[in-house]
Amino acid sequence: MSAAFRLTAQDAGSAARTGLLETPHGTVETPAFMPVGSQGTVKGLTHAQVESLGAEIMLVNSYHMALRPGVETVEALGGLHKFISWPRPILTDSGGFQIYSLSSLVHVSDEGVRFASHLDGTKIFLRPEDVVDLQLRLGTDILMCLDNFPPYPYSDEALRESVRLTGLWAGRSKTRFAEHDTQQQLWGICQGGVHADLRTRSIEDLLELDFSGYAYGGLGLGEPKTRLFETLELGQRLLPADRPRYLMGMGYMEDVVEAVARGVDFFDCVLPTRNARNGTLFTSTGRLAIKNVKYARDERPLDKACGCYTCRNFSRAYLRHLFERNEITSAVLNTLHNLYFYLDIFRKIRHSIQSDSFDSLKKSLITNASQKEEPT
Repeated sequence: MSAAFRLTAQDAGSAARTGLLETPHGTVETPAFMPVGSQGTVKGLTHAQVESLGAEIMLVNSYHMALRPGVETVEALGGLHKFISWPRPILTDSGGFQIYSLSSLVHVSDEGVRFASHLDGTKIFLRPEDVVDLQLRLGTDILMCLDNFPPYPYSDEALRESVRLTGLWAGRSKTRFAEHDTQQQLWGICQGGVHADLRTRSIEDLLELDFSGYAYGGLGLGEPKTRLFETLELGQRLLPADRPRYLMGMGYMEDVVEAVARGVDFFDCVLPTRNARNGTLFTSTGRLAIKNVKYARDERPLDKACGCYTCRNFSRAYLRHLFERNEITSAVLNTLHNLYFYLDIFRKIRHSIQSDSFDSLKKSLITNASQKEEPT
């Protein structure tokens, strides 16, 4: 097994597993959900609240931190953990998603990425080596290689080019990372969309470089779910069992449990926090749009089965009132609930794998997720 990652349980009926990942800032139990704090904060919550909900690791975006407040500033103030006062592990994304989402501002070549800042138009050029250097200087626990992927639907040519570039950049990233004596970890990102031959080629390129962990990139962009799950099954067969596997940017619970069943260990998504701010709340009986007038005099909690602070103290009527009045407290209470709901499900997933009841929980979660709106 990897020195940093140790499996602790294996489901009898699927590839679902639990494990422990050791990092310089603590241990993470897997499967794990990483709340997204792109700018160094989970929107609407203090770090104390995020910790109290059970989060063991946070995702921060190195692209955003490099632009504001700047790596030099973070470094001068003691590194990312000290700067944001988060004592637990941090994974930083490399900026590969920004290449995708800011494509109109980006020029990609073998050498790296040239783009204009979405803030003020400042011209920036980053090589894969630069992205490793940025993350090392931030002091993050888990660094991600710079990768490249096209939007869906993609042409075969575009997908082949993304696999070639991602492999090229991964090799250069690993070479730069190997120059440093550090307990930090560098994870590679495989591409290839849902094309088995290209995904296989990308994974094989990464395996030759022997990363501490492996991520699936370029998925959840609109491809058929059957093809998505086939891709995860392919990865489960090819990737080493003693390294963590990370499905980037996907958070719908019906997809999460299917991915866990196919051996995925790490997840991140803005879904629970962004939806909370927009008034969509997840409950054990389906999604709930708190702005609906039917909740105006509803004395019930959001979810009577939930133990979060919001559900223990406030009615749907009050939460609707806060949302309708655009009160800051609305975002706080809604985010507390949604993030608790997600992290609690991950606790249940880990327990179910350890107690050999994962299949039952999986069926229950998929049934609940299929409820687009809580029954009246």
